[in-house]
Amino acid sequence: MAERMNAGEAVDVIANARIGGEGRELMPLAMVGEDEPYDVFLAGGRIVDIAPAGLARRTGAVLDAAGAWLVPGLWDHHVHAVPWALESQRVSLGLTRSAAEAAAAMVGAPVLADGRRVGSGIRDAFWPEPADLELLDRATGEVPTYLINADLHSAWLNSAALRREGWRSDDGFVREEDAFELARRLGDLDDAIVDAAVSDMVRRAAARGVVGIVDMHMEFSGDDWARREAAGLDLLRVSTAAYTHRLEDIIARGLASGDVLPGSSGLVRMGPYKVITDGSLGTRTAACSHPYDALHAADGAPTGRGALNVAPDELVAHLTRAAGSGIAAAVHAIGDVAVAHALDGFAASGATGSVEHAQLVRSADLARFARLGVTASVQPTHAVEDRDLVDELWASQTATPYAWRALSDAGANLAFGSDAPVSALDPWKQIAAAVLRRDDDRPAWRPEDALDAATALAASTRGGSSGGQRILPGESADLALVAHDPLAAGERELRGMPVAATLLGGRLTHVAA
Repeated sequence: MAERMNAGEAVDVIANARIGGEGRELMPLAMVGEDEPYDVFLAGGRIVDIAPAGLARRTGAVLDAAGAWLVPGLWDHHVHAVPWALESQRVSLGLTRSAAEAAAAMVGAPVLADGRRVGSGIRDAFWPEPADLELLDRATGEVPTYLINADLHSAWLNSAALRREGWRSDDGFVREEDAFELARRLGDLDDAIVDAAVSDMVRRAAARGVVGIVDMHMEFSGDDWARREAAGLDLLRVSTAAYTHRLEDIIARGLASGDVLPGSSGLVRMGPYKVITDGSLGTRTAACSHPYDALHAADGAPTGRGALNVAPDELVAHLTRAAGSGIAAAVHAIGDVAVAHALDGFAASGATGSVEHAQLVRSADLARFARLGVTASVQPTHAVEDRDLVDELWASQTATPYAWRALSDAGANLAFGSDAPVSALDPWKQIAAAVLRRDDDRPAWRPEDALDAATALAASTRGGSSGGQRILPGESADLALVAHDPLAAGERELRGMPVAATLLGGRLTHVAA
């Protein structure tokens, strides 16, 4: 295939492809077996015809699929693009198992161009002892040092870093809004540094069949993406979110969700208004109806239910303001209390959009997603990565954790994302986690909420599980060619799916070597 065409070239015909995913059962020539090859004809960024291989004349640039499976191009509906791109410059701390081990891992860590040492991926909820600022100071000295929690809702800073940022903390931890502000500051680097890292990230995403992302970076990045596209980085469609501190600026610019950003040819568009209504499981700040089991007072009584970051009436006001300006909403809500308030906010404001994460949902709220037309934007890898935390911290919760199947059965539209850098930007890992409910040798976790592969694949396309792209005439030519049928692939094949080629509007953005 690589000998025939190269990345950057436009394709007129995809020859000898087998059709994968939703839509193949609707193929116009039912007498041809589903495993038989087809030729797929493209024009104007769309599929214009499909015929059994060799039946119709092939003209123009022909990409020989050689029997590979053609699937819709994949989307990641929740990415923090700059932090994910900068991961390669940060010390990986995901395998550290204590505060002392994490602090030791930062000893001798490289000092970045901005004078900071940065590590990422700690999971302090698993640490056997609480964090201690003195311990971190002894290990790291006077170089400002930052250890970012895997969930992005907290960070552990040494005294030098606290002084640099103008904060005080007895244990060195900053949480929630301070952690979000820190993400903005750590990403506020020279454009050349950030753009180089983002370019590498985009190429890696295209190599996994990704054609689009929703960028939830803590700072509005639409103008940066438009600048990158103008400079030649045109491998993805990008929808960029704006947070509360930028909402009025976006409204003043007259931007509504779906609008093309100035300077973009159409790849970069205004996305949703993002509001974070509660914390996270790992930081123990998600707003829940029952206490966290592993947090105990001196008398042994459970304590701590998390908290709302945004009061319900304030949320309604924000959503109403955004909706009145044509801006969809993406409401971060993890605990069941936050999810209920988010749905209440959509109902009261008339806003459209999504609840991001929806990790703990009351049974009474499952059907409200469909009734309100609110998408459940979820990250299946979080379920398998957090299973031990859920079993420890949420054992007494009466709501259901990571209930993807229950949400789907209740009619909710599911949209998959990674929350990168919380999880890797790789939709095949999300699909596998949703279908298999595990990422190691243990039995599937809560297998009753596993999804079928067709639903999981559709949830990883632009429209989500209820409106996913299909391989039919008239559909977008955002496509990918993969080695195995995703609806029948085994565990190893699905998780590590080889991608032979990715097309964006019929133009190759990736061709496997």
